[in-house]
This record gives sequence, C-alpha cells and structure tokens, in this order.
Amino acid sequence: MLSILILTKNESINIANAIDSVKWSDDIVVYDSHSTDDTCEIAERLGARIVAREFDNWSSHQNWAVRNIVFKHPWVLYIDADEFCDSELKNAALKLCCQESPFDAFRVKRKDFFMGRWLRRSQLYPTWLVRVFRPTKITYERLVNPVAVVRGLTGNLEGHIIHHPFSHGVSHWFERHNKYSTFEAKDLLAEATFRIRWRNLVSRDANVRRKTLKLLAYRLPARPTMMFLYLFFFRLGFLDGIPGFYYSRMRSMYELMIDVKVREKSFQSKQSIR
Repeated sequence: MLSILILTKNESINIANAIDSVKWSDDIVVYDSHSTDDTCEIAERLGARIVAREFDNWSSHQNWAVRNIVFKHPWVLYIDADEFCDSELKNAALKLCCQESPFDAFRVKRKDFFMGRWLRRSQLYPTWLVRVFRPTKITYERLVNPVAVVRGLTGNLEGHIIHHPFSHGVSHWFERHNKYSTFEAKDLLAEATFRIRWRNLVSRDANVRRKTLKLLAYRLPARPTMMFLYLFFFRLGFLDGIPGFYYSRMRSMYELMIDVKVREKSFQSKQSIR
C-alpha cells in the first residue's frame, strides 16, 4: 500500500472527491493549513487523519511534511485537494508497492481542466510531476511551484492526476496567483545572476530542464506577450477552444504580474541603497 498526502486550506468543496479517489489506501493524511471551513471535519468523517501547520511558503511547507509526518508506508502519493487520482495511476502505484524497486521517486502526468475542458495544448501537456516518492529521499526548492529534488533514481508511472484549478472560481485563481507571483518574483531575483548552462536544456531530468527554461525565459523581451503567443499559437492552444484562449491570456497576465513585481523590488532595492 501507499500512504496519501493531501494539502488543504479551506477545501470543503473539493476534499471529498480527492479522498474518494484514494480511498483504496489505509493511510490518508490531510496536511491542513488551519482551514476555517469544515475541510477537516469532512476529511475525518471520511477516515483521513489531520496534521495541521501554518503555511509559510511551498518548499518549506512540503519539506516539513516529508521530514515530520510519520507515514504508515514507505511510499507516499501526494495530491492537492483540487486533484484526484485516476484508476490507471492507482493500479500503477499499487503495482509498484508489490515489488522491489530501484527507484526512489516517480513522475506522474497531470491533466488540467477549465470550463469543463481538458487544456491539452495550452497547459503544456504532458507535464511530468514528482508525486510518488519515498519521503526520506526527497526535498523541495523554490518558494512557489516547488521543484522536487530526489536523492536517487526517478522513474515514470502510467496514469494521470486530474486537476481542477478553477474549482473555487476564476476570482480565486487570480487571488492565488497574485500571491504566487510575489513568490515567483523573489525567486527570479535570487536566480537572476545564475549562469545558464545550455546543456541543461536537453537534460534527461525534467526539473533541470524546467529550471533552465525559466532562467532563459526571464531574459527574453516582452515575456508576457511571448507566453500568450507560445501557448495559443505554437502549442496550438486555439484547439482548446474558448477555454484555451482565456487560459492563455490569463497565463500571460500572470507573467506580467511577475515582471512588474520584479521591477518594483529592483527599484525599491536601488532606492534603499541611496
């Protein structure tokens, strides 16, 4: 069996679906950031156990979980409350636990939905995320959209995590990404002086490729506009219909928010030196 780790904060509308998708596990841990709704009550009623901690930033929060939560099983599947595990992933994960494995973590593909439609093209599918792991072999870096660093071999699992990032509505998405963009700006300022290692663009490690692409993208002019053109035209996001158009525009706006905050922080730093 696997243990399950579900991150929550005020997820009463999602938590039941998330838990139902992994109820085949006998160790479901809801890692809650002091919800003020009935998320924890619903989770406990469905058989999960609750671990609470105040959220500070993504990497710190997730590192605390893998270092301090005592899981019943040596393998953990991590999902957010607005995600659920499909049957193919369940079968692949359970098969993994029935055999000796040379791997210490596994990447999983994710499908993102908006307005009832799978954003197959405009959400950069397939995106592989490290979601099944041995807790003692993983750490996280970056304040938001954390990168999983695995001390050992990483493989791939069949199946998908199904993600509904707009389950709380578009307004919630903008509020959340306003906070995310602040963390992204801090990370970009910290990484701005890093040298780009061009060979990492073709690295076999997806996390290394993503980090290098971020460093490269930040140096490009008109980055928000280029993000829209990339998602909607180059990645064929227009084939995702109206949801693809809106999502591509929203991703462009998110990049603009990051850029403006980077400029603001740079200006404030120069002013404080004077």
